[in-house]
Formats: sequence, structure tokens, C-alpha cells
Amino acid sequence: MPLEALNWLASLTCIVASVLVASNISRRWSGIGFIIFSVSSATWIATSMMEDENPLLVQNIILLAVNLWGVYRYLVIKAKD
Repeated sequence: MPLEALNWLASLTCIVASVLVASNISRRWSGIGFIIFSVSSATWIATSMMEDENPLLVQNIILLAVNLWGVYRYLVIKAKD
């Protein structure tokens, strides 16, 4: 996949994920938003490695960890009542 297409994929998935999480429709949909955020972060990691953009690389490694934590919190463990 060309680099520009990967950059667009990373940007668009980030926008979709932001809308899902900010909408707070349900716990499940927020979790799906975090999955999409994880795809976005992984894509940014790939493109930043290809473009030798170390600040973007470090940022998205950290964001990927945060997003995976969100997936765990919203989709894996049960909500406290």
C-alpha cells in the first residue's frame, strides 16, 4: 500500500474512532472506538517508521498502549455496577 494511502487510513480511522468514543453511545461502541484507535495508532507507527519520524513513532507507540488499555477496560472486563 502506498505511503499516502496509509497516511489517509491512519487519519480517517482516528476520526471515526474519535466520534465513536466521544459519542458515548454505549460501553460496547466505545470499546469498538478503541479498537479503531488501535488500528490508527498501528498505522501511524508503520508510516512513521517508513518516514523516519521518531516523535510520531514514540507518540503512537504510547497511544497504542493506551488504546489497548481502553479495549481491555471497555470490552474485556465487566463494568462495575
